[in-house]
Amino acid sequence: MSEVLTNQERPLKLPDRGIQTGARILNRLAKGVEDKPYTLFGVNPLGPLIGAEITGIDLRNPVSPELQQELNRALLEWKVIFFRDQHITSQQQQAFAQLWGELETHPFLPQGDSDEVVRFAKNDKTEGKENSWHSDVSWRLEPALGAILRLVEVPPAGGDTLWADMGAAYDNLPDEIKERIDGLTAIHDFTHAFGVRLSPDELAAKQAEFPAAEHPIVRIHPETGRRTLYVNPNFTSRIVGLEPDEGEQLLQYLFKQAHIPEYQVRFRWENNSIAFWDNRATQHYAVSDYFPNRRVAERVAITGDRPY
Repeated sequence: MSEVLTNQERPLKLPDRGIQTGARILNRLAKGVEDKPYTLFGVNPLGPLIGAEITGIDLRNPVSPELQQELNRALLEWKVIFFRDQHITSQQQQAFAQLWGELETHPFLPQGDSDEVVRFAKNDKTEGKENSWHSDVSWRLEPALGAILRLVEVPPAGGDTLWADMGAAYDNLPDEIKERIDGLTAIHDFTHAFGVRLSPDELAAKQAEFPAAEHPIVRIHPETGRRTLYVNPNFTSRIVGLEPDEGEQLLQYLFKQAHIPEYQVRFRWENNSIAFWDNRATQHYAVSDYFPNRRVAERVAITGDRPY
C-alpha cells in the first residue's frame, strides 16, 4: 500500500518563472459586497483595485458616527484612502485615529508630541530606511489595525509611498501554492529590523517584552472575510514546520507577490496630505529617493487584533 503524503510533506514546486504573467484577478471588493455609492464625501480612485482620494471633508471639523462608518467602508473597500490639504495638528490627527480604536505606542521609532505619535524626520544626515515592503508591527501578537500618516514637510521631488493589496496577492497565487500554505504559520520577529540598534542587554529585554509572534501565512480579514497573504521580508523570519531551505524558498516566493504593479497604488505626497491604510490588508513601501532633502512625517497607529 503506497504512503499518502500530507499537504506539508509533498515536495515544494514553485512556478518556474517566479511570478506568472498574463491576466490577473483584480477584485476590489470582497465576494458578495455590493459596489454602493458614497453619500457623505467624494471618492477619486487612483486605480481600479486599491487607493482612492477622499474629497469634500475637512478633518478639522468633528466627525459624526455616520461619517466615520462611511469612511470605514471606504477604507475596507479601497484599503488605503488619501486626504489632501488637511491643516490639522498632531492632536487632531490622534483624535481622528481614535475613532477606530486605542492608539499604539511604538517601542523602537522616534516619538513626536506624545507617546502615540511616531515622527519620521529625515534630513541630510538621516536617509529613509523604510524602503522595504512590510506590514507594520507584524511582530506584535496583535498587529496594528491601521495607521494614519501625515506629511509635515515634503521634499521637492520624490519620497512617494506605495501600497500593495495583499488580498489580490493571495487571489492570484497558483492553486498548488494556496493548498501548500493553507494552515501554515510563520514566525514574525522585530530583531532583524530593530535589533541592530540595541545593545545586547537592551535586545534581550525587548525580546522578553515582545517575544516572536506566530501568525498564519494566510490571514482572514476580520471585517471583510477576505483571505490576505500575511508575510513580509522585514519581520517574517521562518515558516513553522518546514525545513529551513524549503521554508526560505517559499517565503522568498511569497515576498515577491507584493512587487506586482497591478496590486499597487503609488501616492505622491504634498504638504498636509494624509494617508490612512488598512494594515490587515496591505503592505507598504516608502521610496527613499529624496536624500539629502528633508521629509518629515507623523504617524499614529491603531491597535488591532490577533490574526487568524
